[in-house]
Amino acid sequence: KAEEKRKKGEPLVLLFVGINGTGKTTTIAKVALFLREKGYSVVLAGSDTYRAGSIEQLEEHAKRLGMRIIKHKYGADPAAVAYDAISHAKAHGINVVLIDTAGRMQTNQNLMNELAKVKRVVSPDLTILTVDSLIGNDAVTQAAEFHKAIGIDATILTKVDADVKGGSALSVTYVTQKPILFIGVGQAYKDLELFNPEKFVNMILR
Repeated sequence: KAEEKRKKGEPLVLLFVGINGTGKTTTIAKVALFLREKGYSVVLAGSDTYRAGSIEQLEEHAKRLGMRIIKHKYGADPAAVAYDAISHAKAHGINVVLIDTAGRMQTNQNLMNELAKVKRVVSPDLTILTVDSLIGNDAVTQAAEFHKAIGIDATILTKVDADVKGGSALSVTYVTQKPILFIGVGQAYKDLELFNPEKFVNMILR
């Protein structure tokens, strides 16, 4: 998909969503490195304008990776930040925009509505749910509610290195009918693996 967009001269836009504490911002940095190593240029969008320290965290990742971050002040409209990042990518010929959003509980209707607004404004190519593999069956509820509220296209499982409650991971795929793209297997930027179902099942059964 990134290659198709590149040929058209348009950026691929990925919107990352999830509840607090799933490792979403670090996952974005890992995906950014993965894409750069495949030859794509990347810009990060700091659309988490709520959580104290979130913009600085993404900024730190951007600095370490040598990438540009588009950000506004805390309290700014997350959709406006994302829109500016896409405009920046178009103006500078950047291939991929990765949008960080505030973590939110799937039960908070106002915040879910806000996320739906961000999605409407930016029309992402993929909406990716980050799921903490340690939380077991709660992951299934989260995935179902996020999918119902905004529609997700894929998931990334984080913290798979700590433990694998794999049954819930497979249930997430079942309830959303969407694929798992990657699994996070450590703290370092390189600790991101493309999801391999056979290998994953072997990890669960170990």
